[in-house]
Amino acid sequence: MKPDTAPREPLPAESLDVHDPDPSLYNDDLAPLPAAKRGWGAFEIFNVWSNDIQSLFGYTLAATLFISYGLNGWSVFAAIVLSGVIVMALVNLVGRPSVRYGIPFAVMARASLGVHGSQFPTLVRGVVAIFWFGAQTYLASTAIALLITALFGPGPETAFLGMSLVGWVSYTVVAVFQVALFIRGIAWIGTFLNWAGPAVYIVMFVLLAVIWAQAGNGLFTELGEVFAGGGDYEGGPVAAFSAIVGTMVAYFAAVVINYGDFSRFVRTEKAMRRGNLLGLPVSLALFSFLALFITAGTAVLHGEALTNPADIVERVDNIWLTVVASLTFFVATVGINVVANFVPPAYGLANLAPSRISARTGGLITAAVAFVIGGLWVGFIEQIGIAAFVDTLGAVLAPLYGIIVADYYLIRRRRMVVSDLYSTSPDGAYHYTRGWNLRALAAFVLASVFSVATVWVPALSGLSGYAWLLGALAGAAAHVVFARLGSRTPATA
Repeated sequence: MKPDTAPREPLPAESLDVHDPDPSLYNDDLAPLPAAKRGWGAFEIFNVWSNDIQSLFGYTLAATLFISYGLNGWSVFAAIVLSGVIVMALVNLVGRPSVRYGIPFAVMARASLGVHGSQFPTLVRGVVAIFWFGAQTYLASTAIALLITALFGPGPETAFLGMSLVGWVSYTVVAVFQVALFIRGIAWIGTFLNWAGPAVYIVMFVLLAVIWAQAGNGLFTELGEVFAGGGDYEGGPVAAFSAIVGTMVAYFAAVVINYGDFSRFVRTEKAMRRGNLLGLPVSLALFSFLALFITAGTAVLHGEALTNPADIVERVDNIWLTVVASLTFFVATVGINVVANFVPPAYGLANLAPSRISARTGGLITAAVAFVIGGLWVGFIEQIGIAAFVDTLGAVLAPLYGIIVADYYLIRRRRMVVSDLYSTSPDGAYHYTRGWNLRALAAFVLASVFSVATVWVPALSGLSGYAWLLGALAGAAAHVVFARLGSRTPATA
């Protein structure tokens, strides 16, 4: 197969035209986005990642890494930055074709799995996102509940399904807000992210200043103990370092797979890369630095290291800071929820039946199902160990990334026939066997079995932190081997 000599810049607008698309594969949301309609630059991509990092769960994770692994602070910082570099490399690879052709993740998957075969993995990705959308909606509502309680008191203590009246009011407000934001479209989502990302950093600096003023020099004494490290992690410092890297990569894994849903809105690949650089290793290091300082300050003031931002804000004796911080962490959590858990199932459901389901309709279905999941989270779902179920679905998806990337770079040499992504013609480049690439699906299943085994097989538990990366590598390797053993050479442009 000859190497690709095509230009690496975005293709001319006319090459993105789709002639006579099949209605079962095409609608306006799934169509290639022409260059004239792409308005995102590096700042928007930076804020996609900033909002991903800045959620309530993201803060808790970053703060916990410094006090749970026994490493000195600089080693933890190095592990966090390294994980940011790894994720940056992963999204640069998978985001490039979506910038070039203007297509979302669900359509990109058709090239490797077939125009119909892509429906299964994109649906599984949607199920994972819907579960976490409900959970993150609940977490965001805790910030609103804190705000209402600070202003008007706790209200009636009677609980229903684990939440009080204030909790249900807060939960409903967050759910409605997210639907309204999604309905306004990607431009409004981008504007929201651009405002939320910097706002969280401003509030965190203010919160740090307040805690520093109250803690005094005791803050630096506590920081010294954190940076010294305890060295008590089972397996030693190398295992601890590896565990931190694996944990942070796994945290971003969901967005990595469907990153094309966002990179398709970027004007140039250069802007995407710059945004990924600033939004991942750089922003991740800054956020972790602030989380460390604030958490150390709470240990001085309250005798324990508080890793939940809601708990920290609740104990700050300043009503206005409580109000501003509550609102800010609310919008930060909503930001990541829309990015990681709302957009993917919306496009995934649209991919199932484009002639009947638009991205907006898919979003409304997502919101309705997720509202039930989030409403039951405290009282029921959280109690039955749903994390293992979601982790299993995530492990199933890991090979999909490897298959898509290996197919685009190693098999197709960065060339695609855009029109054939929307065609059910037997002569189409991605028709394969009745729309299913059976070899790619075999690679997908084989690699997924390995990924899932790391979640459930005790003997492989040591690999669980790297289940996603190993699954992606296994999927890529199996796909390349099966494709080259096949008798049919994939068509190129």
